[in-house]
Amino acid sequence: MENNIYKAPESELTPPNESPSELAPRGRRLLASIIDSLIVGVVTVPIMYLTGGFDGVSEGQQPSFLYALIIGFVSIAVFLAINFNLLKSSGQTVGKRALKIKIVTLDGELPEVGNHLLKRYAVFMLSGQIPFIGQYLSLINVLFIFGRERRCVHDHIAGTKVVSC
Repeated sequence: MENNIYKAPESELTPPNESPSELAPRGRRLLASIIDSLIVGVVTVPIMYLTGGFDGVSEGQQPSFLYALIIGFVSIAVFLAINFNLLKSSGQTVGKRALKIKIVTLDGELPEVGNHLLKRYAVFMLSGQIPFIGQYLSLINVLFIFGRERRCVHDHIAGTKVVSC
């Protein structure tokens, strides 16, 4: 009875070869970051102008630490207001979406947004607010992108990578 013509066909089912997503090119990551910064700047620069943030710049005076800290938090709030839903649904910011790249875990999954935001963006944004050394920490953070894995320090801390999509 092995020749039952009514028997369901049998075949070996193997999942298609899923190739890992291609790492995003460094230039597209840079351009996406610039786009995101320009969008945030459209909101924060007028706020700085209207609140006197540029007063004294021509005389070489810097705004107070408290003022810089407040503007830093305003910038973070604006960034989140614009990008939170995109980060949650697709692992992208406006700039990343425009350049067809996204943030994923090392396993290629969409990162959990709370953990992702705390680890990735807190390191990226808040380290730059530290007086005297913040700009150097930010520079070191982004210079890591020139490594073989193309991952910044904030990618390593968050367990993420940026891939083309």
